[in-house]
Amino acid sequence: MAASRMIPLIHCLLYLLIRSLPGTLSNSPSETRNPLAAGQQLSWWQAQESCDQRFGHLPLGTPDRTHTSHLPSSVWVGQREASLRSQPKRREHTATVLVFHERVADRAARLLKVLPALVALTACAHVQWDEAATEEATLFSLATPAVANALQLRAFVEPGGSVRAALVVRGHHAPFNVVFHSDGRWHHVCATWEQRSGRWTLFSDGRRRAGAQGLSAGHPVPPDGVLVLGQDQDSLGGGFSARDAFSGNLTDFHLWNRVLSLEQVRRARACTPPPGGLLFQWDPEALDITPSLLPTVLVHMLCPVPSEECPTWNPGPGVKGSELCLHPQPFLCCYPKDTYQQLQDFQSWPDQDVISRVNALANDTVLLPSPLSEAPRILSLDKASSFLGLLERVLAEKPGPLGPVALLAILHFLKRVTALRAEEPELLTQPWEELGRGFVSVASLTLEEQSASAWLSLSEVVGGPMAVVMSVQRLASLLSSMVTPVQPQIHIKHPLAGLEVQSLHLREASTGGHTFTIPGGSPDGPGHIHIPAGEVRSLLGKGLAEVMVIHTWFTSRIFQHTLGAPNLELQAANGSEEARMQRSLSTQVGSAILSSEVWDTAGELSTAVTFHLQHQAQVFPQKILEPVCAFWNFSANSDAGGSWATAGCSVLARHPDSTMCLCNHSTSFAILLQVYEVQEGPEEESLLRTLSFVGCGVSLCALTTTFLLFVMAGVPTSERTTIHKNLILSLASAEGFLMTSEWAKTNKVTCVAVTVVMHLLFLVAFSWMLAEGLLLWSKVVAVSMHPGPRMRLYYAAGWGIPVAIVVITLALHPHDYVASGHCWLNVHTDAIWAFVGPVLFVLTANTYILVRVVMVTVSSTRHRARMLSPQPGLQEKIRFQIWAMVKPVLALLPVLGLTWLFGLLVHVSPTWAYAVVLLNSFQGPYIFLVYAAYNGEVQNALRRMTERKAVEVLRAEQVHRAKGIHESGIPTAFSSITEPRRPAVELTAFRTSGV
Repeated sequence: MAASRMIPLIHCLLYLLIRSLPGTLSNSPSETRNPLAAGQQLSWWQAQESCDQRFGHLPLGTPDRTHTSHLPSSVWVGQREASLRSQPKRREHTATVLVFHERVADRAARLLKVLPALVALTACAHVQWDEAATEEATLFSLATPAVANALQLRAFVEPGGSVRAALVVRGHHAPFNVVFHSDGRWHHVCATWEQRSGRWTLFSDGRRRAGAQGLSAGHPVPPDGVLVLGQDQDSLGGGFSARDAFSGNLTDFHLWNRVLSLEQVRRARACTPPPGGLLFQWDPEALDITPSLLPTVLVHMLCPVPSEECPTWNPGPGVKGSELCLHPQPFLCCYPKDTYQQLQDFQSWPDQDVISRVNALANDTVLLPSPLSEAPRILSLDKASSFLGLLERVLAEKPGPLGPVALLAILHFLKRVTALRAEEPELLTQPWEELGRGFVSVASLTLEEQSASAWLSLSEVVGGPMAVVMSVQRLASLLSSMVTPVQPQIHIKHPLAGLEVQSLHLREASTGGHTFTIPGGSPDGPGHIHIPAGEVRSLLGKGLAEVMVIHTWFTSRIFQHTLGAPNLELQAANGSEEARMQRSLSTQVGSAILSSEVWDTAGELSTAVTFHLQHQAQVFPQKILEPVCAFWNFSANSDAGGSWATAGCSVLARHPDSTMCLCNHSTSFAILLQVYEVQEGPEEESLLRTLSFVGCGVSLCALTTTFLLFVMAGVPTSERTTIHKNLILSLASAEGFLMTSEWAKTNKVTCVAVTVVMHLLFLVAFSWMLAEGLLLWSKVVAVSMHPGPRMRLYYAAGWGIPVAIVVITLALHPHDYVASGHCWLNVHTDAIWAFVGPVLFVLTANTYILVRVVMVTVSSTRHRARMLSPQPGLQEKIRFQIWAMVKPVLALLPVLGLTWLFGLLVHVSPTWAYAVVLLNSFQGPYIFLVYAAYNGEVQNALRRMTERKAVEVLRAEQVHRAKGIHESGIPTAFSSITEPRRPAVELTAFRTSGV
């Protein structure tokens, strides 16, 4: 269901005209290749690699019928299991084969020496079953003087072609189980048994097929046994019959007196049998072979024998199936829709200069402008080395960073170079080492820090610079086959990357383990990776004597800029149980990337490792850098090239600038830094909330009083008073809503509304703070006394611009505008910059204006002091200058909003949070004192208002007194004479009284 939903989002391209890489050997003379009429096909691994070179992948679900309906046969599809992701390492093996042509009684091979008693055993052989034979047959038998059927492995072919086998011990018969198919191919078959519990197991082609316990438990296989291949023994060393004879081919028979593990069985399959407990190692000279089996035949085969089956999709009936992985098949390369569109768009991008220059110098098509186009022809070792040298020279001479198109073309070329392992039979070490040096040098040049932005633009296509890491690791795996006893180590280093491939003798490393140190690192300090001695002894216990150890390292800082871990499971930071809490901000790469791989002839071995890497030290007390031991999982999130994971890794030791880790597997490791912001505990948060509420209340009262005084006292209208009133109104309103925001967060709609209003009002307040600064500049610095049309611009900037900012922010962030748990902007998205950006601009501008005003004030004060006192004393001169600087600062700080600058220091220490709360709480009272209580205009307006009130009171009294005289009969002429003079006398008295 999930796959069908993904179909509309995926583009799958059919590649039928791709070359068929050489090296795919047939397992039998009857096996043929039938290429499609439309073109050649590839094996499953080659198809997977071809898609990977084009930054796509085989379809993981059911392919869309629109892409497969025209195909005449099945196509390869991908799978998510790790077992098939990398092709097993194979080597050519020449073996002497016993050919049992027919089921006759006179064909057998007897071991010349007798065998001891066996309390445990493992028997393995390569078998090619005769497809025409279906009757039950004996692959090998062991008879003793005491028991004729002491040990047998019998098999038959059931209808449908499945070969069923059963183990017989001391005459006790285990059930028949399917082990492989009778398909004419070579298969590796093993049987194990141990006396104590009677546990038996059947393996084929490196997989466990069946097993149980209770088979002849408690009784060993008797001594003096005779081993015969291809026949059942009815008597000791004889009694053969045609009905029990084996028909087919058999080689590489080995017998051990112990039970082999699955890993050891797989090594035997890879033609490197574990030496411990080996009773018989395949040697036809140690066998008595009947003349009818002679002569023996030499066969060239691959070890391990190609028997892996890979998933297919048949578009005809629309069913899933499987085929031998090395069988050529057509295939599809799939891409997410956006990735495919981006790959197509790259062809038209302008960044083509590197591609053009390299192709021109090489007189060939080395770099392709689009990875969707097919490479012109197969690379050879010589051409690849030559092209790498050209590419290295061009990249070293190029000024500036690489663009995304050039990076994509280079990465595509590097992927083609790593595919040489299937195409180039030459095994001389020197040319391969030269190729490796050029490869690592080019890879390093793509990892320069200046190319970080280009890698970020490619993150959705190739997964970032970890694609280069994977390519270097593939190259190192390729070079491991070139290590010889003459040259047991290949070491290639560059300032930003390097690799080392080394043959490790386990006996020598069993005491101290194995340590690898990167350039500039220390085996006892940061910069090393260590395989513990216990892991080495564990490998020795598995029968290994020598392994290949591969290390790669990358010290470029580009990974810190391009690779994060947004979905990484967060680990608890130190001190999380204390009162202070932490909030995770981000997770970033903090160290070099260091990888370790261990290989033997059968494939990769997983070993535990410890590593110690240096990283950034703790700097800010308000941010905690928590080191995390992590590895890059290439299998996860295949569209993004993998992701960071922490499973199986733990911290062993922390140091201020380095961390030691333990991981129970080997891969690519790094130290990630989880960045936490230290938040106040409940008590501190409650105290800050209380102080903020009280401070806002005090500031609101002071600002409200100031605004009422400006409005009701009749302060004369001017540019300055108008700007003051707009600033005070917006700031008071914003603080009023801020006080209600704590209750508004319980309702989502109300919280959003309060956040929008606060965002708008605070932006308006800062806009009028900027207007205050601009007016001050025009009056003091520019000295322009003409009002002009400035007020219309002030109103447009003070109210219009904030409205526009809020509307645009809401449109861009409709769902993440408000923070969770608070009625304010979300600080974890870009929405917060819709407030922080304008505020920083206003504070920067007003700071510059204040500095210029202070300079002008100091200069004029010095000039005035010189005029009043031509030769002032030094102390008086200093006093004048200090007061000239302090006075404008004290007077202008509140209206210019410069107390908000201290908010930038909150991340340095929690103490600054209290300082910011107190300073901004006093902004309102300070404005009241400076611009109302001690302001001359406000005082004069209040005086005039008081005088008007006094006059009104006097007139009321005079009217009242006149009415009383009139009623008492006193003549009114006196009143008419004296009335005009009394108010003047009383007003003069009021003014001079100072009341």
